[in-house]
Amino acid sequence: MSKIASDDEWLAARLKLLDEEKAFQKARDDLARRRRDLPWRRIDAEYVFDGESGQASLSELFGDASQLLIYHFMFHPEWDAGCKSCSFWADSYNGSITHLRARDVALVAVSRAPLDLLLAYRERMGWSFPWVSSATNSFNYDFGVSFSPRQIESGLANYNYKAGNARIEELPGISVFAHDGGDVYHTYSTYARGLDPYNASYQLLDIVPKGRDEDNLSYKQDWIRRHDEY
Repeated sequence: MSKIASDDEWLAARLKLLDEEKAFQKARDDLARRRRDLPWRRIDAEYVFDGESGQASLSELFGDASQLLIYHFMFHPEWDAGCKSCSFWADSYNGSITHLRARDVALVAVSRAPLDLLLAYRERMGWSFPWVSSATNSFNYDFGVSFSPRQIESGLANYNYKAGNARIEELPGISVFAHDGGDVYHTYSTYARGLDPYNASYQLLDIVPKGRDEDNLSYKQDWIRRHDEY
């Protein structure tokens, strides 16, 4: 249990923390601006994905938007269900699709598993976001979220901008793209703890007394279950 304080002591402590929160938010706003100011790189590779309406190129995933968020959802072709941690994140962004579209942003999940497995799992979870399969292209490998056993064994699996940092074949990430005329540009990607701000449940847990309460677990996310498994 934390220290028990009088009303005046509590208010003084809260106001002190408020000053720190405001400073943090200003720093975060500045970081977000510098993130948006990163240079772009043109994507010349021709990626074709399997989607509900047939095959689609990377540029076609934008729909009518000029900006595209891709969540690299961990779903190996040999798995019978998607990653439980990626499912935890999907519960957050699934409800954002309409709001993002109102701000000229499309969001699509991409996985290496076959499309029929992806859509069956999406139905099970009750999600509605677009989900496409990259089973027939190198997209996941090129964007550093899928790795061959040989890459892992050789220590050359580059995850989160660090060589040899991957120990399993599938890992999560978010990549951002912009559509300008006939060209598609990669503007940003983030991995590992960089995904943390995009999980609404974690942000809410951070403000309750016990926080995430993960320190004594065998690994941080051991408690997480798919929402139909609790």
